Amino acid sequence: MQTDLPNLLTTALAQLDYGQQPATLYDPIRYIMSLGGKRLRPLLTLLGGQLFTDDLGPLVKPALATEVFHNFTLVHDDLMDQAPLRRGQPTVHERWNPSTAILSGDVMLVRAYELLFENVPVAVLPQVLRRFSQTAAEVCEGQQWDMNFETETAVTIPQYLDMIRLKTAVLLGFALELGAVLAGASADDAEHLRQFGTDIGLAFQLRDDLLDVYGDAATFGKRVGGDIISDKKTYLLLTAQAQANAAQQVALGQHIGQPVADAEAKVQAVRTIYDELQIRPQTEALINQYFEDALHHLGRISVLAARKEPLRHLALQLLERES
Repeated sequence: MQTDLPNLLTTALAQLDYGQQPATLYDPIRYIMSLGGKRLRPLLTLLGGQLFTDDLGPLVKPALATEVFHNFTLVHDDLMDQAPLRRGQPTVHERWNPSTAILSGDVMLVRAYELLFENVPVAVLPQVLRRFSQTAAEVCEGQQWDMNFETETAVTIPQYLDMIRLKTAVLLGFALELGAVLAGASADDAEHLRQFGTDIGLAFQLRDDLLDVYGDAATFGKRVGGDIISDKKTYLLLTAQAQANAAQQVALGQHIGQPVADAEAKVQAVRTIYDELQIRPQTEALINQYFEDALHHLGRISVLAARKEPLRHLALQLLERES
């Protein structure tokens, strides 16, 4: 089995031709794709395929479609959020302008479809395109729910979990399912792999929420407490609001939804309430539950345990990360 999959993907990404003229349309695409990142989604496609085949060559370009699509969503999300930085560098709409970010992102979506259409075998192409289209729509649904939640006052924990499932987890599930389908897996095995990826995606996002509050600023890669400062409705905040006693509700109300006079004081006050309510261990328990659910699906896949180990190891790395 091939082991140096990240370098394989990096080389293949560097060889993609998104287009040439006008440069103001295509330079932003090359820019965002050059900023690095975990390349997690195409890696999952290759690892999903590697369960069933040692010949990963035919899977590489379809795998890249998931990365191009993911970065398309980042370009548009950054514009909607008015984010100034992405991976420590100016976002596309900041370096160029909002109109360019929209158009370049649109082309990235087209190129993602082309990578699938031109490189997926005809026998499974309709199945792959239908699932990809469904996933793409779900990601957009998740982003819209996330934006809706910014102004809604009564967001429930199940609604939040469904939002992160759509916005983050379903693409991880699709990436793994894609690898399985391209490698000739059975429908049952492909479905278990999709469910594995979705559960890992939910655990991954909850871990991100947790790190935002309790992470080490030196390794987290962004400001710790940012979600609290911006009043972002996360699993931690929603759980605290649901479980707080009268005094804690008053204390939360003094900080959430109020003008920020002292950001650090706000973070500390809200974190203190989280500690009183044991929000951190509750979040960790839910993360572990999703991880166990994921392992259940991985266990149901009908290949030797040794072939599953790279995927299991990556899942552990994602959930134990500090950044």
